[in-house]
Amino acid sequence: MTLAGDVGGSSRAGLRRHLDALDDEDIVEIDGIVCTSLDRTVFDVARTASLEMALTCADAALRREAVSAHRFDAAAQEEWRRRMRDRAERAAGRRGIRSARRVIEFADGRSQLPGESVSRLQLHRLGFREIDLQVPVAGPHGFDYFVDIALGEVRTFWEFDGEVKYRDPEMRGGRSVEAVVLDEKRREDWIRGVTQWRLCRGGFGDIRTPEALAARLAAFGVRAPR
Repeated sequence: MTLAGDVGGSSRAGLRRHLDALDDEDIVEIDGIVCTSLDRTVFDVARTASLEMALTCADAALRREAVSAHRFDAAAQEEWRRRMRDRAERAAGRRGIRSARRVIEFADGRSQLPGESVSRLQLHRLGFREIDLQVPVAGPHGFDYFVDIALGEVRTFWEFDGEVKYRDPEMRGGRSVEAVVLDEKRREDWIRGVTQWRLCRGGFGDIRTPEALAARLAAFGVRAPR
């Protein structure tokens, strides 16, 4: 909770109160509840939360503006970045600005899920720099497969493998778990065969720390730059 003014109540479990300036444009109403705007919320989280949480939040907000049905609008992403840079410039000297600027520059709306955002962050911490997102690979039936992350330096794809796509009946689209697993295997085999790149998969446990991700990649024969 952000309170405008010089005096505010104390924080407690489940509620953190901050005293800060609030412009009129930063205040919106959603379903009858007064909230900070999306830009302001991303900015505040980027200043106060862990880098993992802040990047996940920024990626999700940016995705609303820059991505539609796998179509990525680079100009819209840069407009968001310009707008957030201006916000950071106006807030120069306030706490957490360095962290916010880092998140603003690293955010990318092509990350579809929190696991992909954190994967990208850990890969960057491991020294990878040729990181591309949602890379299309021509499929066998006239449509593209999209791979979460491509690491050009080591000719390797990384895919975050969340359990929800196997457990959620809606995401399975009426298919059984066995059918989903078989479809994923056929897709993987095709991608590896067509590109001649490695394809590595991992879940939340594998991206918990950079070291955990390095160990997962090493199991596939991929060595991190550092």
